[in-house]
Amino acid sequence: MTKITEIFALTNEVIEREPTDLEFKQIEKDAQERAKQIKLDQAEAVAKAKAKAELLDRLGITEDEAKLLLA
Repeated sequence: MTKITEIFALTNEVIEREPTDLEFKQIEKDAQERAKQIKLDQAEAVAKAKAKAELLDRLGITEDEAKLLLA
C-alpha cells in the first residue's frame, strides 16, 4: 500500500501515514495518466523509428551513411 510521508522542515519530524480517500484517488489517477503518457511516448518513438527507416530505405543508404552525410 502507498504511504504518505510528511517531513516538517523546522523540526525534522517525519510522519508516515495512510493516504486519505481523496489522496488515494489522486494517486491512482496520476498513475493512470503516467501509464497513458508512457504508451503515447512509446507509440511516437516507434512511429519515428519506422519513418526514419522508411526514409533511409527510400534513399538507399544506411543509418551510418546518413550520419556521415549530416556530420
